[in-house]
Amino acid sequence: MPTGSSAPGEPVFLVVGKLRRPHGLQGEMTMQVITDFPGRLRPGKIVFVGNEHIQHTIRSRRRYANDLLIALEGCDTPEEAGELRNQFVYVRSDMIPDLPEDEYYHHQLLGLQVVSDEGQALGILVQILETGANDVYIVRPERGAEILLPAIDSVILQVDLAQGEMKVHVLPGLLPE
Repeated sequence: MPTGSSAPGEPVFLVVGKLRRPHGLQGEMTMQVITDFPGRLRPGKIVFVGNEHIQHTIRSRRRYANDLLIALEGCDTPEEAGELRNQFVYVRSDMIPDLPEDEYYHHQLLGLQVVSDEGQALGILVQILETGANDVYIVRPERGAEILLPAIDSVILQVDLAQGEMKVHVLPGLLPE
């Protein structure tokens, strides 16, 4: 099993798709896309398949409705493709491109300690809801109800991945009574 050199708290592998069914006679499979960056899944790219994270190289890919048709090196028949049915496709987290400054992948934010600009420990960021306008961060305190924070500039003041901390400004009404 391949190992990664991810930062503490980061997953070694990130899901980018789920293989569905064989398509055609050349070993292609339909793949449900589970990434915001499907264009990065190009021929020659190394991916890892299944719970065992078996390394494969993408041989070809093309759009197919809302999914992709993908073929992996060494998988040349419908029968070989069928053996990979319903398996997740991963990339290593230490091989994903860096984002611009002050932008983060969700997996980098999950698990951060959330602290108010007044020094109050609010809890741990446990989930990110993607809404139409902006994301909403769900913070789980040690005690009490979860806190919902809108991911907007006036609330999210600073993210320090090295320290594992997010500093926020709590607008009136955001903390449960």
